[in-house]
Amino acid sequence: MASVTLKNVVKHYDNKTPVIRGIDLAIRDGEFVVFVGPSGCGKSTLLRMIAGLEEITAGELHIGERLANDVPPAQRELAMVFQSYALYPHMTVYENMAFALKLAGHKAAAVREAVERAAGILQITPLLKRKPKELSGGQRQRVAIGRAIVRKPRLFLFDEPLSNLDASLRVQMRVEISRLHQELKTTMIYVTHDQVEAMTLGERIVVFNGGHIEQIGTPHELYNNPANLFVAGFLGSPKMNFIPGQIAAVGAEHVAVQLPGGALVEVAVQPGEAQRGDAVSLGVRAEHLALQACGTGGANVLDVGVGHVEYLGDLSIVYTTLDGAPDMLAAKQPPEGAPLQAGSRAALHLPPERCLLFNSAGRAYARP
Repeated sequence: MASVTLKNVVKHYDNKTPVIRGIDLAIRDGEFVVFVGPSGCGKSTLLRMIAGLEEITAGELHIGERLANDVPPAQRELAMVFQSYALYPHMTVYENMAFALKLAGHKAAAVREAVERAAGILQITPLLKRKPKELSGGQRQRVAIGRAIVRKPRLFLFDEPLSNLDASLRVQMRVEISRLHQELKTTMIYVTHDQVEAMTLGERIVVFNGGHIEQIGTPHELYNNPANLFVAGFLGSPKMNFIPGQIAAVGAEHVAVQLPGGALVEVAVQPGEAQRGDAVSLGVRAEHLALQACGTGGANVLDVGVGHVEYLGDLSIVYTTLDGAPDMLAAKQPPEGAPLQAGSRAALHLPPERCLLFNSAGRAYARP
C-alpha cells in the first residue's frame, strides 16, 4: 500500500492554458478517495499525472516516500482501470488476467495462483474459460479489475470505470468495488462525474472545478456543510434549492433573511458572520422542506404554487414556485402525504437549523 501526496501540482498543455492549478492533496495509505466534478474540471488529467501518463508541469508527486515525478509508469507500482475495458478479444478471461504477469516472466504456478485468487475475490471463477464477447458489461469490467488485482499494486486508480454500464449494473459494481477495497485494504483513487458514485464509495471526496479543489471532506461533511455554492449545488439529487435574498436583521444566533415577495425567514448563523444588508443566497435541500396545507401560518412558512410533481414510488418530488424567485423549489414528499396536483397551492416550512446561507461571493456562512 502507499500514500499519495501532491504539492502545488500544476499542468499546462501549451504553457498558456492551465488545466491543473496548484493542487495540494494528501491521500492516506489504504484510503479510498473519490475525485468528482463536472466534465473538464481536471480530475481525470490529475489521475493520469499520478499514473505517469501525463507529465507534471510543476510541483511534486510523492507515492509513498518516493518522489515520483520522473518515475516511469511501469515502476510506480500502481494499476489503472479505465472506462474502456480494453480486453484482448482473442484471449480467454484467464489469459487476459494472466497476460501482464507472463510478460513480466512469472512462473506458471505463480500466475495461476494470482489469477485464481483475483477471480475468487471478484466472483468470476466460472468465467475464466470464456472470451470477452461471451461476457456482460459488468463481467467485462470485473475482468478488467481482476487484471489489475493480479499485479498486487500498492495503488489502484479508477478512471470512470462504470460509465459504460446500465443503472442496475452500476449499483451492483459500486457494491463490488467497495467490498474489494475492504478486502484488499489498498489505497484507491476513483474518478467520476457521478455524485451518487462519489457519495456511496468515497471515504473522502475531493470536489474539483476549473482545475482547482473546491472542498475536501467525507460525504457527510460535504453534503451537510458545503463550503460554497458550487459544492452545495453539485452534490445531491435533486440539487439544493437556492433563493436570493437580503439580510434584514441580525440576532444572537439567527438572522432574518428577506426573500423575493417580502417573506422573512430565520436562518441559524454563527454570531459575527453576517451583517444587515448583505446580499445572500439561502440554500435548503429538498428533504428538509416540509410541505403543509395551503394557508398554514407560523414562522419560516412560504406560500407557494405547485408546478410539477414527480411520483417515484417511495416518495414524490414536488416542484413549487415562489413569487419573485427565479427557480422552482423542489421538496420531497413521503408516500403517505396527501397527493398534490400541478396548479394547486401549498405551504413550505423551512427549518432554521437546516437552511444554509451563502454570501455574494458564494462562500457559506458558518453555523452555530
